[in-house]
Amino acid sequence: MAERENALEACEHEMLAVRAKKAMPKEEDVAQMCAAFKAIGEPSRMKILLALMEGEMCVYHIAHAVDGLQSNVSHQLRLLKDAKIIRSRREGKNILYSIADEHIASIILMSKAHLHCEPKE
Repeated sequence: MAERENALEACEHEMLAVRAKKAMPKEEDVAQMCAAFKAIGEPSRMKILLALMEGEMCVYHIAHAVDGLQSNVSHQLRLLKDAKIIRSRREGKNILYSIADEHIASIILMSKAHLHCEPKE
């Protein structure tokens, strides 16, 4: 009886492994996903993203919101923009920054909500 249960469990695990392998993105897509998390995962960039969750802002106001130097914030904004995490648009003399899309906003909101989660045992 135990042998049969072990065989069924092994078969179930094999089916799960096959399904996981089929669902696995291509290597370059996994690398792009990791790059996005790396860009988001730095504290000063996360603070910028949290500020931008309140709405579109220029670098001056972002620096004020995160208590940062404008030059440092500008550098971090460039990295976030290169990673397609934020976008920018020109309005007169100002460049306004915002979260790139609702997926990024969802990741930020979920990570904020996760702060107080306790793992289930």
